[in-house]
Amino acid sequence: MKRHHLPYFAAIAGVWLVTAATSVYAEPRAVVELFTSQGCSSCPAADKLLGELAKDPSLVAVSVPIDYWDYLGWKDTLARPRHSARQRAYARARGDRQVYTPQVVINGAVHALGSDKAAIERAIALSSSKAGTMSVPVTISVVGGKLVVNVPSGKDGHGTGEVWLCAVARAVPVRIARGENRGRTVIYHNVVRRWTKLGEWKGKAATWSVPVAGFKAAGADEAAVIVQSGATDKPGAIYGAAMASIHKPSSK
Repeated sequence: MKRHHLPYFAAIAGVWLVTAATSVYAEPRAVVELFTSQGCSSCPAADKLLGELAKDPSLVAVSVPIDYWDYLGWKDTLARPRHSARQRAYARARGDRQVYTPQVVINGAVHALGSDKAAIERAIALSSSKAGTMSVPVTISVVGGKLVVNVPSGKDGHGTGEVWLCAVARAVPVRIARGENRGRTVIYHNVVRRWTKLGEWKGKAATWSVPVAGFKAAGADEAAVIVQSGATDKPGAIYGAAMASIHKPSSK
């Protein structure tokens, strides 16, 4: 199986507590972020696995499409430069300079090959052993046409962090016309379409609210919140996260 590698990087082989107005899921054990590309022949297997992980209520698994393979002949229709920057920032924060596709980053701390389920489970276990990781019970709900995010006070050992709200599209099929995946239709799961920084978390309880309308305009079905240590250019471990549907429940 072929994997792509950036020429200047060495290469190797975010779940969220969901508390919406209508449903409650198990407390999360991990956030899984898949850095993928429509121009990468090794990525479809990882994209499929991400879809399977997204069904696990103890995980929040999201696709974060990157753009640095666009020069190979197919411009990724879901990619954002900000996604590529986030992947590189993770590598700088870890100090290993390892950026490749398909790559998953678990809980903001450990990476693994995105198509290797066993490696992902090992990475989840390793990252979960770090103090403070996924220990803040974040909630997000839809109330009166607004997304309401609540982050409680942290315990001793928590530092400050950034609070990000993401617009997420649950399933996006893409017909790829050129490049290594020419002729294939790939379904991308839980695709991050937009990032909005709500503010800083300094260990004290805080609440934010934003209109749902803007998320629907971005083509999102869900909203996700991540409370993460570090900063945008050097992200660290994820303290807590949550995800909720932005649509009203059926009356049935």
